[in-house]
Amino acid sequence: MNVTSYDFATLVQEAVDSLPEDIREKLDNVAVVVEDYPTRDQLRRARLAPGMTLFGLYEGIPLTQRSSGYNLVAPDKITIFRRPILAACRSAAQVRQVVAHTVAHEIAHHFGISDEHLRDIGRY
Repeated sequence: MNVTSYDFATLVQEAVDSLPEDIREKLDNVAVVVEDYPTRDQLRRARLAPGMTLFGLYEGIPLTQRSSGYNLVAPDKITIFRRPILAACRSAAQVRQVVAHTVAHEIAHHFGISDEHLRDIGRY
């Protein structure tokens, strides 16, 4: 599947824009970026099980863990990885679906929702 970097970034932005307004309002100190692949450090921090592929990564302090001393910090970062998503998809429609799911999944981490909880509620 071949989707240009620009078109992929547009899909990511559309996924963010499609979120409910009350969710988007809480993303004021979150940078959502696109990279082709995760770095070795990102893969290490993600602690993937063997055979798993990383489509996205949240790096930051979840809202549920912030205290009154949380200020003047760099933005949290959500990275969506283009090449692994494209490699896993067979159609443009599937790319759109996986991007939307990945964006929502990583934003859930920003709100303090763990992978385990996402699995429990069927949203992993």
